[in-house]
Amino acid sequence: MEKLTSNELRTKYLNFFAERGHAIIPTASLIPENDPTVLFTTAGMHPLVPYLLGEKHPRGTRLTDVQICVRTGDIEEVGDASHCTFFEMLGNWSLGDYFKKEAISWSFDFLTKVLGIPLERLSVSVFAGDESCPRDDESADIWASLGVDRSHIFFLPKKNNWWGPAGVTGPCGPDTEMFIDTGKPKCSETCSPACDCGKYLEIWNNVFMQYFKDANGNFTPLAKKNVDTGMGLERTLCIINGFKSVYETDLFDFAIKALEKMSGKTYSDGGEDMVAMRIIADHIRTATFMLGDINGITPSNVDQGYVLRRLIRRSVRYAKKLGLPDGSLEEVAKLYIAKYGDVYEFIKANADKIISELKLEEERFGKTLEQGLKEFEKVITHIPTKTVPGKTAFRLYDTFGFPLEMTVELASENGFDVDTDGYEKAFKEHQEKSKLGADQKFKGGLADSTEETAKLHSATHLLNAALKEVLHDNSIMQKGSNITAERLRFDFNFDRPLTKEEIEAVEKRVNEEIGKGIEIKCEEMTVDEAKAQGAIGVFTSKYGERVKVYTIGFSKEICGGPHAKNTQDLGEFKIVKEQSSSAGVRRIKAVLTPKGDK
Repeated sequence: MEKLTSNELRTKYLNFFAERGHAIIPTASLIPENDPTVLFTTAGMHPLVPYLLGEKHPRGTRLTDVQICVRTGDIEEVGDASHCTFFEMLGNWSLGDYFKKEAISWSFDFLTKVLGIPLERLSVSVFAGDESCPRDDESADIWASLGVDRSHIFFLPKKNNWWGPAGVTGPCGPDTEMFIDTGKPKCSETCSPACDCGKYLEIWNNVFMQYFKDANGNFTPLAKKNVDTGMGLERTLCIINGFKSVYETDLFDFAIKALEKMSGKTYSDGGEDMVAMRIIADHIRTATFMLGDINGITPSNVDQGYVLRRLIRRSVRYAKKLGLPDGSLEEVAKLYIAKYGDVYEFIKANADKIISELKLEEERFGKTLEQGLKEFEKVITHIPTKTVPGKTAFRLYDTFGFPLEMTVELASENGFDVDTDGYEKAFKEHQEKSKLGADQKFKGGLADSTEETAKLHSATHLLNAALKEVLHDNSIMQKGSNITAERLRFDFNFDRPLTKEEIEAVEKRVNEEIGKGIEIKCEEMTVDEAKAQGAIGVFTSKYGERVKVYTIGFSKEICGGPHAKNTQDLGEFKIVKEQSSSAGVRRIKAVLTPKGDK
């Protein structure tokens, strides 16, 4: 297998698909726009859901990209060989264009001819079929025709080889996954890529959206079929370079070396210091991208800001374990800015913000730890026994960032024990709730293109324009948008609360535009043309790229939809709440009601 750097792998992947008629599109923001279902972009397909559901993409029917993603369901697993909170997903897409034959053949060519993976080390899985959908013999036959031995083709059930739908109903279908055989012996006679024994390492996944699942659970073939693929950059680099962990790749090795130098400790296999360095390297990389994102966030106690705060504070805790001097985390962030700045220009552009926010949050956490120590002293004076309850120990962790070992240490110094079993139980319950929440969050969202969400989506455009006008501030920008079928939530940069009069004026201005019965117009044009026409939006696209521009009365904005057809369909616009979201960011919640309703 060819040894590659991260830059080489990105370039080879994008060039390979560009040569096969795919338009290279830029990464979308880590912070999903107009999607209430997830806190972060969790997969390459996530920003493209509207187009997979039938919206026309301005760049055509064949797309390829490198999408930045964050997944936080397994934060506690970070420190092992493979888990990362931030990762890059290589993807190629067919929107009603090619299907299984081309997708599988190109996957085979890229893996064997470009990456040089020996054919005998390649195994694949395909859908085994069930009572609702047939076995995917088509995919299996294509793999076999390319030279993959039938003994390396595994038929697995829906839990292994099926995607979707994103909501209760919608497009879905079988997938085929590709694995590298590590050479380890089989764990049993039934050993397959479904095992966790380590023999098979997944490297790529092709999803074939060929069915529609209706509300009754029936699956019918789609007239327009799509292909959605995903290859994790970090994992692929690790596999093809023969590394034991992702932290040996060029995406992390420089940060690990810097942590060794600053701490005076050694990154040794299996040691506590190794785990601490991995956690810091992962979390600060993620924090760098969250802070530097085009819809960048800052630490707070809610939503994305809470996750960011947790990652930074967890890094601070492990930095203290390593004995790192103050300011070390900012130094690690500077290394990531230098590493990624040429690939993702927004990281370089927001360098000052990244460093200042990291420094500020570290200072805040120092004060929180002081408060936590006071809370601990208060707790032990009210405990009737000499054992700190598990729930109390978990609250100190969850609220003040006290790791269990810190609570145990402090308790011991004061002649107390800690109910560690009770702590683990409370911790497990918290994890299960978090994972349940994450699972529920991916229902609907961008896949929910209902009439109600389309109306509210159009209303956010009018709200954005009205805020600029009423507050006499053209620097106001959308910092986040979250839409359900019942309400919209819109975050924007502003450094003070709106007055009652300003809120009423914004409402009135939006309703004036709605009352005009304006046809909502969508045009496709280049980024340059959109800028020339005064369209607002985050201009991350490259010169010459075509985008969709929606004109709604006094609003002109780059957007991917969905939208209502006419403003008169929106009804009455009402702001129900205006509050702070994070430092320098305000949040408005608003609803649409039928005209005449109170």
